Amino acid sequence: MRRPVLGDPLPSNLRDYAGVVIFGGPMSANDERDFIRQEMDLIGVALKEDVPYLGLCLGAQLMARHLGHRVYEHHEGRAEIGYYPIRPTEAAHRLCPSPFPDTVYQWHREGFDLPTGARLLAEGDDFAVQACSLGKAFGFQFHPEVTYAMMCRWTVKAAERMSAPGARLPHQHLWGWHQHDAPVARWIDAFLGRWVKGADAGMVAAE
Repeated sequence: MRRPVLGDPLPSNLRDYAGVVIFGGPMSANDERDFIRQEMDLIGVALKEDVPYLGLCLGAQLMARHLGHRVYEHHEGRAEIGYYPIRPTEAAHRLCPSPFPDTVYQWHREGFDLPTGARLLAEGDDFAVQACSLGKAFGFQFHPEVTYAMMCRWTVKAAERMSAPGARLPHQHLWGWHQHDAPVARWIDAFLGRWVKGADAGMVAAE
């Protein structure tokens, strides 16, 4: 675990690593800050060395920006904060034996354009690109890693975010976890097992 925002160094190569995951955060991929540049440089190393990469929310946006694509706010100021439906593609359902989720937990006010050459895995209404893959690199706009405790903490410590247009109310977050977490958890467990082996979206077939 490395936290470059707190000064932790990042590796210059990934020969000793099975994969790289970059999680989310309240900052923007468009911020001109040293640690943002360091994380994008690490994505470049993963892509160059063909090491499995997984970007979640900010991590997906950083991958898009590293590849020269737009990270943007919604034109009406809308945010996705809470549970929202998405539309998986056929390619998404081939990633692993467990079905790709169609309702996921979100916490973002920016989206990203599909990188050139990337495969669209899921789309949404307010933010079109919800999941994509490029070889062994994957970007998910949503948060499959969220736990109930994390959700309780986020909805209290960042309660002001839920006043944004389109955001869900706190009770809808918690209700949604009980409704949707089990299938998301089954899917992410199955996906990670395949992802860390390094197979890309075109190579992995459901059993």
